[in-house]
Amino acid sequence: MNQPEQSASIAYFSMEIGLDPTIPTYSGGLGVLAGDCLRAAADLRLPMVAITLVSRSGYFRQQLDAEGRQTESPDVWSPDGRLTEMPQRVSVTIEGRTVHLRAWRYMVEGCKGNDYAIPVPAYLLDADLPENEESDRRLTDVLYGGDPRYRLIQEAILGLGGVAMLEALGYMAIHTHHLNEGHSGLLALALLEKRLEGAGPDSVQEGDIDAVRRRCVFTVHTPVPAGHDVFPRDLVQLILGDERTALIEACDGFDGDNFDMTTFVMSFARNANGVSMRHGQVSRDMFPGRNVIAITNGVHAGTWISDPIASVLDKHASGWRKDTRFLRYAEGIPLDEIGVAHAEAKQELFSQIEQSRDIKLDPKALTVGFARRATGYKRGDLLFSDLTRLRRIVERAGPLQVVFSGKAHPRDLPGKEIIQEIHAAARELKGTIEVIYLENYGMELARYLVSGVDLWLNNPQKPLEASGTSGMKAAMNGVPSLSVLDGWWIEGHAEGVTGWAIGDETPDGEEEEIASLYDKLEYAIMPMFYREPAAYATVMRHCIALNGEFFSAQRMMNQYNQDVYHAPGEGF
Repeated sequence: MNQPEQSASIAYFSMEIGLDPTIPTYSGGLGVLAGDCLRAAADLRLPMVAITLVSRSGYFRQQLDAEGRQTESPDVWSPDGRLTEMPQRVSVTIEGRTVHLRAWRYMVEGCKGNDYAIPVPAYLLDADLPENEESDRRLTDVLYGGDPRYRLIQEAILGLGGVAMLEALGYMAIHTHHLNEGHSGLLALALLEKRLEGAGPDSVQEGDIDAVRRRCVFTVHTPVPAGHDVFPRDLVQLILGDERTALIEACDGFDGDNFDMTTFVMSFARNANGVSMRHGQVSRDMFPGRNVIAITNGVHAGTWISDPIASVLDKHASGWRKDTRFLRYAEGIPLDEIGVAHAEAKQELFSQIEQSRDIKLDPKALTVGFARRATGYKRGDLLFSDLTRLRRIVERAGPLQVVFSGKAHPRDLPGKEIIQEIHAAARELKGTIEVIYLENYGMELARYLVSGVDLWLNNPQKPLEASGTSGMKAAMNGVPSLSVLDGWWIEGHAEGVTGWAIGDETPDGEEEEIASLYDKLEYAIMPMFYREPAAYATVMRHCIALNGEFFSAQRMMNQYNQDVYHAPGEGF
């Protein structure tokens, strides 16, 4: 049964949403998390509707040559025949031109087997209409594509066009607009314009801003500057026009000649939150005077738990599909059943690798997984800092094989170089350690990786990891983490119980972190894996029961519902 469209009271805006593995409307963790939010909202029957862009050319498809050089090509898809085209049409004014928009509806399902769930409608805005100029028809095509002009136009379509489309579709009961990152920030401008009812920028009063603020909540996802859009005043004026530029000015939206979208959104949010306890503190430091709370991310169990592990959970924690708190009962699963289920998931991953790369991995060897966006602060090549030490570890502790994946942004040259450095290390270690880099990382490949490896590696530069949901997905499948204490891992880490820490919470130097990484592999993890398999299986079981239960999207969305959607916010 679908909820009546007009009954939704929460509108979730996100530039990217991972709706389905075969629909490339996401680039990475932010979009996949957005999809998990909606899937959990369906599980919990939250009255929610979502707005995003259609992204007909996707983010990009990644191709890697033998040296690890990345090239990109469009990841083209069509909503025709897959999504429902809505009859409503709206328009936005861009650079003085009228750009017409339609919407495609995708119904986001909850966990398979949860008959309590109600699908959440997601609407994908699309400018590919014959009444638009040819160049304007491409404005919703490429996710994060082009230059600042293209980016700001897309943000105008998402924010201004999204508010107009919700009204055209009949959503008149929206009390909360959830802005997932700053890309949809111009929706606050749209709400303010509606509040002013045609009056000019000179008429803006603090009460008008407060009225809009009561309707907006904001999740900030990254402390990295590249994640926060800043546009020059002349570009804002060109795209939005003089009157809207003046309205932004009246709201103190400019810092000199720059329009900082994140700061603008923060000023219009009744509640703002970071995505882990540590990230909440980092965000408060970034935005002095703002009470940025923390709601730690979670992942959707029904999406990310592998079939073999799900079967074991159905037997020993049968209510988990409807209520992920039942994952705590994984503590009662016999260790041999954990081992057998993981071996099946591992073989599924290895079969995928053999089909795509014609490489046979050793199912008995400790297999480490690392799958992240390839960029400098995530340090994908840290494991290969000392190849001599790494060879010595293998000689002393046992076989090791490593599976990498992850895209670099087309303009991130240092990120592309990291992929090449990993390929170079793989060539140098050939015959000692098998290192594989799988191209075109996405939701489907991620599901095999997070369940099929034996250990999940994550070593970002602190404190730049806001959350890190891939480790949560691994934990739900019984895969422990070896990770820097940043983001979610500060909350999920229990040494030797749910995994292992690289260094401590203090700002270690990189040399100390490298030494810690190697020491944990050589003296803690590999000896346990090869000599004490029951102890390693116990760690795996703790991962599901402790981390899987807490770091779930259902827990996360319950917190949003209680602490954000129905909370008055600071000063109200």
